Amino acid sequence: MALSRRVLLGRLAATGAAAAAATAGTAPARAAAAAEPDRATGTGPTASTTPPHPTAHRRVHTGFDHLSSDGYRLLDGERVGIVTNPTGVTHDVRHIVDVMHADPRVRLTAVFGPEHGFRGTAQAGGSEGRYDDPATGLPVYDTYDKTPRELQTIFTTADIDTILFDIQDVGARFYTYIWTLYDCMVAAALAGKRFVVLDRPNPVTGRAPAGPVLDRRYASFIGREPIAQTHGMTVAELALLFNGEFVPTTAGRPVHLETVRMTGWHRTDFFDETGLPWVPPSPNMPTPDTALVYAGTCLFEGTNLSEGRGTTRPFELLGADGLDRRWSEAMTELALPGVHFREAYFAPTFSKFQGKTIGGLQLHIHDRTAFDPVRTGIALLTTARRLYPSFTWLPAHFDHLTGTPTIRTLITAGADPDTITTTWQKPLRTFRKVRKRYLQYA
Repeated sequence: MALSRRVLLGRLAATGAAAAAATAGTAPARAAAAAEPDRATGTGPTASTTPPHPTAHRRVHTGFDHLSSDGYRLLDGERVGIVTNPTGVTHDVRHIVDVMHADPRVRLTAVFGPEHGFRGTAQAGGSEGRYDDPATGLPVYDTYDKTPRELQTIFTTADIDTILFDIQDVGARFYTYIWTLYDCMVAAALAGKRFVVLDRPNPVTGRAPAGPVLDRRYASFIGREPIAQTHGMTVAELALLFNGEFVPTTAGRPVHLETVRMTGWHRTDFFDETGLPWVPPSPNMPTPDTALVYAGTCLFEGTNLSEGRGTTRPFELLGADGLDRRWSEAMTELALPGVHFREAYFAPTFSKFQGKTIGGLQLHIHDRTAFDPVRTGIALLTTARRLYPSFTWLPAHFDHLTGTPTIRTLITAGADPDTITTTWQKPLRTFRKVRKRYLQYA
């Protein structure tokens, strides 16, 4: 008798998962997870596993790799919804929603799309709305710009038991996916749902955090809670920190959180060392190189200068009408570590200066280990403001990006980058101490 497409794909997925398990080592088991409390928060079980020592030709295996290679035991008997987007893929770039939907061992019943949407069709500040996914028939709910109470209603309407989260982050506080994670965790706590985070690498490494720490008075969807501008954590580590420090205050209780760790990833790894395919997490994050500069140059969203949206090198190209080579020359004189600056001219196809040729510069990273994106971003801002009287702030947005008005005030007053960076050192030290309790990888 002929097999249905769903059953056949399910068996193929199981075969691929078994191969991944053979490469990665022992997968996390639900029974073991249930018996061991979450060491970081003490608030619930975790499905973590300790990564083995890497080999010379190792490959990182994601949380989904381990979930599937363990036969989805973590989801036994559960109605499952997943928060994901185009980055939720396997090593051979099949989307995990398609894989799980085809597998009879999983009761996947709903999908929740963040900013840009589940299938990634929307630009910045947009989403795909509520629809039925043509590929699977699954209902897709829109989470973008929803409050935790609204999300609680959505989760209840979707009639699910467990919410999975699997999205590739880029390591910056103002990238909205980590706040979708936070809001969904709060909503799950309110709704009494279990929350499972499938981990993926921080593409710019998990080294020490940097930059200003959010002042809660400037909280928004690009920063809900006081973490550093570059947090140096994976999404599972952030989930543990959120659940230990913030969710109980917002929801009145922690969420029932479980995490499925990676194997083969280390804190010093950049994305191209993981063996994983890069899928743009959003339309203006085309490459891992973009993620390297984003934590610093995204600050130009809070000015009248172009941050390179509408070009093939967003956040690496910066400019405006009337800017010239003086900017790149001034930046070169600063001799900042790890980066060169090139005079550049470009015409954005959308966003600021759409269709107009403007001047500015391009960042070229030559030593990514030495490069400091936040300090570089501050130096770019101070230099541009000094050189060009046409420079202006979009003050409300800039202060939400930095999480404080202090940076803008000091740049306006003519302070140099070294003076500005000293202002966030004390809260950054505090954040580092808190962060350390939730780190899961060496």
